[in-house]
Amino acid sequence: MDRPGPEDFQPPLTPWGRTWRLLAMLALTAIVWLPVAGAQLREARWLFWLDLGLGLVSYLLVTRRRQWPLAVALLTSAFAGISGVAAGPATLAAVSVATRRRWQQLAVVFVVGLAGAQLFTITQDDGGDPLWLLTTLNVIVLAACIGWGMYLGSRRELLWTLRHRAERAEAEQELRVARARSTERARIAREMHDVLAHRISQISLHAGALSFREDLSAEQMRASAAVIQDKAHEALTDLRGVLGVLRDEDTGEVVHTPQPTYDDVPRLVAEATEAGLHVEHLDRVDRTAGPVPDGVGRTVYRIVQEGITNARKHAPGALLTIEVSGSPEHGVDVCLRNPLGFGTGVTPGAGLGLVGLSERADLRGGRLEHRRDSGAFVLHGWLPWAA
Repeated sequence: MDRPGPEDFQPPLTPWGRTWRLLAMLALTAIVWLPVAGAQLREARWLFWLDLGLGLVSYLLVTRRRQWPLAVALLTSAFAGISGVAAGPATLAAVSVATRRRWQQLAVVFVVGLAGAQLFTITQDDGGDPLWLLTTLNVIVLAACIGWGMYLGSRRELLWTLRHRAERAEAEQELRVARARSTERARIAREMHDVLAHRISQISLHAGALSFREDLSAEQMRASAAVIQDKAHEALTDLRGVLGVLRDEDTGEVVHTPQPTYDDVPRLVAEATEAGLHVEHLDRVDRTAGPVPDGVGRTVYRIVQEGITNARKHAPGALLTIEVSGSPEHGVDVCLRNPLGFGTGVTPGAGLGLVGLSERADLRGGRLEHRRDSGAFVLHGWLPWAA
């Protein structure tokens, strides 16, 4: 972060801030000018009015110290060499310049301020104090004013920096929360699509068969309705499981998460076969070194599930070939192929399944592609074994 300028960390002037500064200037004016005001009236009345006039000008100039800090400080310091009334504004202007902590400006203000203080002390002080003592006193007072101003500037900058960092940290935290929320929503939406699209397509398939079959007996109708009911119950169970990835508000624990693995793929194929889909499943995965990792198996399961759903929608009655191969050294390769259908099923599709699967494969460090090859639709994916 770049260092802020003085205008960034200077606090705004409040009515109370203006009031106590004015009172401080009047007090300094009284300390410096009142001891010599009587002598000015008796011995040189013109000097009295000159002192008062330059002092009033200094009081007006010091109100512009934030717009022209160096110029105001130099003018008021020069006026203070003649006018005791200008001592208060000159001190405030010097402190104001010191808050900016610019060494070149501070050196000029110190020299001019010391020269003005020395001139006023030599020409108007009649206390008989030695010059070295008055000079030392002027140096100490002026150095204290500049040091106080530098302390105020450092403190203001520190507070500004801390406030700025806190605001930036809050903004970054809000951004991270929004990004995490968006990612979680996308994950839940992807999971809902992968889980429910398969179940709903089965329900649609059985319901569609009932609408076309007119030769079914009452017993067969009840059996088909029972199958639809079972599939609907399975869809509801899966839906509860997907929504279960949201943690319990009281305990923070995961309520329930349906996490299929690679060992669940044969069951998925069996369900598709029972629903009337022609499926050929070839499992050539080398598991001698251990089972397929759960993360990889879950992604393979979703790819197979999406392939079955798409085949049922777009190529009903066609043969779907599912071939899975791989090893810890070469990763897992999954390929689904089915002939292109001449029509579509009764279940509409949103076209988001393959997009979600591609994102899922990318997150696992793999890839997923789909293409048309010699009159067939091919869904091909690869995943690293240790994903």
